Amino acid sequence: MTIALIERPQSREAEEGPERAYAELVYTAVGSDDDVAIRGAVEATVPATYAGLPLANYRISPFGNGMWDVHVRYDSREPDESSYTFDTGGGTQHITQSLSTIAKKAKAGETPPDFKQAIGVTTDSVEGVDITIPVFNFTETHYIAASLVTGTYKLTLFALTGKVNNGTFKGFAAGEVLFLGAPGSKRGDDEWEITFRFAASPNVTGLVVGDLEAIDKKGWEYLWVRYADAENEKVLVKQPAAVYVEKVYESGNFSGLGIGT
Repeated sequence: MTIALIERPQSREAEEGPERAYAELVYTAVGSDDDVAIRGAVEATVPATYAGLPLANYRISPFGNGMWDVHVRYDSREPDESSYTFDTGGGTQHITQSLSTIAKKAKAGETPPDFKQAIGVTTDSVEGVDITIPVFNFTETHYIAASLVTGTYKLTLFALTGKVNNGTFKGFAAGEVLFLGAPGSKRGDDEWEITFRFAASPNVTGLVVGDLEAIDKKGWEYLWVRYADAENEKVLVKQPAAVYVEKVYESGNFSGLGIGT
């Protein structure tokens, strides 16, 4: 039996806008229960363009008895078109050590004690200060076919949220990128709009804290300093005694995001 496509009355829904235009043709296909044959008939029959718009995709659904629902979408934007944003505003971190002590002054005839760049030293503690540190915040918005956004894929996004990259990702070294999550919304029946949010902080090597040297720290590891009493200029002071670099985020394989690495 010959397969025929019959255009339905609700066909030719369209939308025009300054940034995007789309149209949808709706058919009933009759003549076969074979989905491969129906796909072949659709691809051979529907036009490559409609109202100046390129063919984006089509969807078929069986009615039974050799009849199929066919939706053909024409779109000015390809389904895999993406957009990007970034922000170099940085983040805030509480530090207890400066990079260097620029000046120090005491009473005449006295030498100020050396705290080894510790900030805000009191009798009992080192108070420190909040500073802005380099954090590169960026997002990528991708338009992903609905067939790819499965329950398993959504669980993968969930599992990778709050993890850092275990390999090179978007030009950043392993350990520098933190995945902050991905809100998504479905656009009709054909695709999902998903925005992937990240923050990047640089790996550093060769840090010096007081008299402690050659300290390496990945971007999202946490460094803290243990202080101990020491005598300097006949004054009991607090100076760095040990440095600890802590892993506070698990790592993950960001290829599972499905947006390239």
